Amino acid sequence: MRKNELARQIGVTAAAVSQYELGQARPSAAVLARLALALSMPVDFFAAGFPPPVTPGQAHFRSLRTTSQAERDQAEAFGEIAWRVVEVIERHLRLPPLRLPQLDLAEPAGADDVRVAAATARKSFGLAAAPVPHMVRLLEASGVIVLALPDVSERVDAFSHWYGQRPFVFLNPAKDDKARSRMDAAHELGHLLMHHDAEPGSQLLERQATAFASEFLAPSAVLRDELPARLDFDRLHELKRRWGISLKALVYRGHDLGVYREHTYRRGMGLLAQWGYPEPGDLGPRETPSLLGKAVDLLDQQQVPIESLATWAALPQGLARTVVAAATERLPELDLTAD
Repeated sequence: MRKNELARQIGVTAAAVSQYELGQARPSAAVLARLALALSMPVDFFAAGFPPPVTPGQAHFRSLRTTSQAERDQAEAFGEIAWRVVEVIERHLRLPPLRLPQLDLAEPAGADDVRVAAATARKSFGLAAAPVPHMVRLLEASGVIVLALPDVSERVDAFSHWYGQRPFVFLNPAKDDKARSRMDAAHELGHLLMHHDAEPGSQLLERQATAFASEFLAPSAVLRDELPARLDFDRLHELKRRWGISLKALVYRGHDLGVYREHTYRRGMGLLAQWGYPEPGDLGPRETPSLLGKAVDLLDQQQVPIESLATWAALPQGLARTVVAAATERLPELDLTAD
């Protein structure tokens, strides 16, 4: 909701709304009641006692030039709401501790530095030379909160941000592609490990995070020997299933590693463009988070229902459920009613 519209609904000026947001003025009890009604939030949500999380740095958004400021603000606000739910859950349940490797990336970092960073991260996670079984589970087991963004524009791609003491990774469920979700999650891991204090939005940082993700998901030393010497899509489909990355990524890596010359690379990309999106060889449902859903189920078994969590977080029950649903695995349902 835009500031002018909110001001109109609660009977004050837009300048007054700005003062409320900045903590320069407090609304009267009557205005606060109208504010809560207009925003469908409990009055307690606006009360002191639940300070906003300390958020070091800024969120790393993909495609900043195509994402509006309003869309980014909305996505970050959902992150802060999710942080409230996580904060309350952690009062009653110990979530996995944060265990991310510490990487010292040279400045300015070159392509080899990024590859070394990805190799160091793989070693820290105990992956050796094997494919990453489940990228989202790896993040969650390492203490990262992963959520799917609800009701957002497709222009808001994956992004990462620190809320309080934990990093959060947000994935866009609109692009229901397993290879894409794995690449997005690995890309955001690259930002978390390499770009702690960097100013977001730089195309250089985005390229570094993409290079990190590619190397993290499929190490060059192994992939180079597995790629077919010619453009054999049967073999590339096998590698797509093995490593969980797209055909497009495999052809690009083949060119980058010197396996495919320029004309072979262009022919491969041309064929993929003709086949369109989604590309052939579906890998199945996208990777989805499960940590918060399991946490809420466990608390419910201990007589701590989600309704109580919502009350303690000063959130409407529906909004608290939206946060939990955004971090809960959705299994396919068997329909026996169809003809």
